[in-house]
Amino acid sequence: MTVLAARGPRSARDRLIVALDTPGLPEAEALVDRLRAAVDTFKVGSQLFTAAGPAAVEMVRKRGGRVFLDLKYHDIPAIVGGAVREAARLGVTLLTVHATGGAAMLRAAAEAAAEAGRDRPRILAVTVLTSLDRATLLRELGVPVSVEGHAVALAGLARAAGCDGVVASPREAARLRAVLGRDALIVTPGVRPAGGAADDQARTATPAAACRAGADYLVVGRPITGAPDPAAAAAATLAEIPA
Repeated sequence: MTVLAARGPRSARDRLIVALDTPGLPEAEALVDRLRAAVDTFKVGSQLFTAAGPAAVEMVRKRGGRVFLDLKYHDIPAIVGGAVREAARLGVTLLTVHATGGAAMLRAAAEAAAEAGRDRPRILAVTVLTSLDRATLLRELGVPVSVEGHAVALAGLARAAGCDGVVASPREAARLRAVLGRDALIVTPGVRPAGGAADDQARTATPAAACRAGADYLVVGRPITGAPDPAAAAAATLAEIPA
């Protein structure tokens, strides 16, 4: 399958994705209302989607925002293909699948997205979760290579299968950009403003460092959503993103 060129972000505002990891729809709605003047794209992940379902996607889109649906599909190809078709009907802009699902599953996701035509969602393959480090990969998952090496191998698999890009920590972004080229999207979670706490992330970087490494989009959650003034925290994060 031919990989379509992915349209990358054009400004600092385009690069920022705020994670709506809330226990329910009312909390997410309040955050979007506070942040929408500065933020265009919001991540709907497993917690919020489990609590509210497609209503969470609809809420963001009704406010003119874009949705990064981060459910990390990982199942047999037919099931993942079906899930991607439904996500496309919801009108999401980006969505995730696990690269470890294998080539057939990744192709099924890419092909299902392509059916939606010009406005199709972009498929991002999750490489190595930002909460993992090399010791955990080896000890718990039996992966005997470095985090970067594993991420690069999975990214190559995803690219060959027709995915539009990958999700990886900022620590692997430079190597992935060199391997994948300019057209692939690289989305980096684990982004923390300068001086911010790492929380449960093992591989983090500042917004500026992530962009310099080659990231297109930066996913930021708790440093913004958990701040006393989320709008001010979003503005401060935007100020750290190179134009």
